[in-house]
Amino acid sequence: MVRVADAVRPRLARAAGIVGPRLARVTAAAKPQVARLTQAAKPQLARITKAGPNARSWQYTAGAATAGLALAAGLVTAAGPWDSTGQRTAERDRAAALEGAGGTDHGRRTGSSGSSDTAAGAPRPTPAPSAASVLPGLGGPADTVKSAPATTGLAAVLDPLLRDPALGTRHAAAVVDVTTGERLYGAGADQALTPASTTKIATAVAALTAMGPDHRLTTRAALEPDTKELVLVGGGDPTLTARKDAQGWASLRTLATAAAKTLKQRGLTEVTLSYDTTLFTGSEIHPIGVNPNLAAVTSLSADEGRTDDSTSGPAARVSDPAADATRRFADFLKAEGIKTTSPGLSKATTRAETLATVSSPPLSDLVERMLTNSDNDIAEALARQTALATGGHADFAGGGRAVHAQLKKLGLPVAGAAFKDGSGLDRGDRLTAHLLTALLVKAGDPDRPDLRPALTGLPVAGFTGTLSTRYADGAAGVVRAKTGTLSGVNALAGTVVDHDGHLLAFALLASGTTDPTAAQTALDRTATALAGCGCR
Repeated sequence: MVRVADAVRPRLARAAGIVGPRLARVTAAAKPQVARLTQAAKPQLARITKAGPNARSWQYTAGAATAGLALAAGLVTAAGPWDSTGQRTAERDRAAALEGAGGTDHGRRTGSSGSSDTAAGAPRPTPAPSAASVLPGLGGPADTVKSAPATTGLAAVLDPLLRDPALGTRHAAAVVDVTTGERLYGAGADQALTPASTTKIATAVAALTAMGPDHRLTTRAALEPDTKELVLVGGGDPTLTARKDAQGWASLRTLATAAAKTLKQRGLTEVTLSYDTTLFTGSEIHPIGVNPNLAAVTSLSADEGRTDDSTSGPAARVSDPAADATRRFADFLKAEGIKTTSPGLSKATTRAETLATVSSPPLSDLVERMLTNSDNDIAEALARQTALATGGHADFAGGGRAVHAQLKKLGLPVAGAAFKDGSGLDRGDRLTAHLLTALLVKAGDPDRPDLRPALTGLPVAGFTGTLSTRYADGAAGVVRAKTGTLSGVNALAGTVVDHDGHLLAFALLASGTTDPTAAQTALDRTATALAGCGCR
């Protein structure tokens, strides 16, 4: 289903033996390959379970991967857009080698807030590739997959794992058949607990529902006709960049070049420069306070206000991202021959004429990047954008209300849910395992392809984002899940392809944990058990 990058292919081969070469061959257009795999599914599974010295440890991983490929015909087209290799163009544009320092370091670094949802920055974002093994089709040919696991079988496997003391004083779990939406397992599934960064799944679904996957966020340079004041107007794009290598993101440099060209055409080489951040309202500082996990939340910033070259994870931030972005914009104007005053805060009038604009990639891309890297800055921006799109206030409370309202509008089980922010950094957030699995099922609904980025952006176990360093000895490649970590809180929610090639959604929430590493291991062990489960 995807062309695995050169740097990824060796890791896949090491992890799953025969799976790497098999996936490497699947690099032509998606539909013809899937059609052939559908016919060949059972023989391939038989060969995999008998293959090589690694088959004993990895046969369930390889089997699920191949079954997922065979089942993909029902979903891959809806998940689009696709390029000629069958890989999502939204992901291809930002794909990066995983052998280097890329990805994040979930659970190994802790910021001053106690959050470790993201860690050391990568040279560039590393979104989750749409690996066929974690994007199996819904409603595929009935003879290519067995029925869903039995409730009693799942309980026999999961109950002992969830009794692990590492999971703290309270925990909740749910497992759902994505094809039917039927709950197959529940333990405290309706109990609302602190979700940490699994909140971002809710933010993603709400934003996509409110704005659509093709929506773009626009930053503009506008000229006041009377005063010759050039106003940099923030459009709430959290991915706006001032770096030379914009990697497809909206570039301040590009905006300055275009604005300077128009100014010169009008005989202007000197302007008063100001900036407008009125799109967002309320406090810019999250209730956790100044923290390396999140910049001040403003509608105008460049590179998330980072003071280093990182693109994800904790980092020192500038105190005023909007002023910093405008100063950088001024430098670009100067390089184009436009002299400016020292920038100040202002508001563009309705008479201001837009000279140039730059727009973010589609919302689908932003959602994927947010989920893969657990990007708090994008999450808070998208919560505010959801509020704006639905007539609410673009502040922390307004964003939370808008997310809740959108989920309720979708008919999702929001009882007990509370959204204090969009990122999950607020300990006042509350979600149930039932709601998290319902969100994942809704994102996989064949009738809602607009919500698919909420699945395709989830980190892939052992390969990308906040799961890149996990599952080295487990279900690498067949678990796709959003992590969540705060001091005393560990969570994991996503999808898994089980031993029989069946797609399951799961959510695991644990509160009162005292050893984050042990709790993380317990959650990973549970997800791995699901991957290996036939559970009849």
